[in-house]
Amino acid sequence: MSQKPYIKNTEFRSLIRMIGTSLEGDRLIENGISQIKGVGRRIAQAIVRVAGIDPNTRIGMLTEDQCEELEKMIKNPTKFGIPHWMVNRQKDLKTGEDRHVSGTDINLMLKIDIDRMKRTNSWKGIRHKLGLKVRGQRTRCTGRSGLTVGYYRKKAKEKEKKKTTAL
Repeated sequence: MSQKPYIKNTEFRSLIRMIGTSLEGDRLIENGISQIKGVGRRIAQAIVRVAGIDPNTRIGMLTEDQCEELEKMIKNPTKFGIPHWMVNRQKDLKTGEDRHVSGTDINLMLKIDIDRMKRTNSWKGIRHKLGLKVRGQRTRCTGRSGLTVGYYRKKAKEKEKKKTTAL
């Protein structure tokens, strides 16, 4: 059996930049775009199907036009026929519309949401202010990082008293 000589494809790109994220070119397209923050495997599958791209292609084989089309679809998937229940920010408080947030915008939106909860003094906002667990987890024995606990706390207080009285 004779093997064909390896011919390097000049169209292949080993690193692609998409929505502020560097994607490895040797990944399959669905796995590659799911590396973007805010794009999961399900919405990546839907975007690839709507775009009409073969799911077995590598992300490094995409042309510039296909990359730009994918970016547009990721930023506004409902415009291209992806259902509203697949987006990650339904009924946005400011605009009231269904949006899909991805990339660095997710961190910004999360910070804005937490600040709003703190400002309105909701239960979750108060927990965030105090640095406690927010979602109903137990706090009696977990989440004590950085604190001295129990018996050792008494010893530490006694040492401080000895130091202050010695001065």
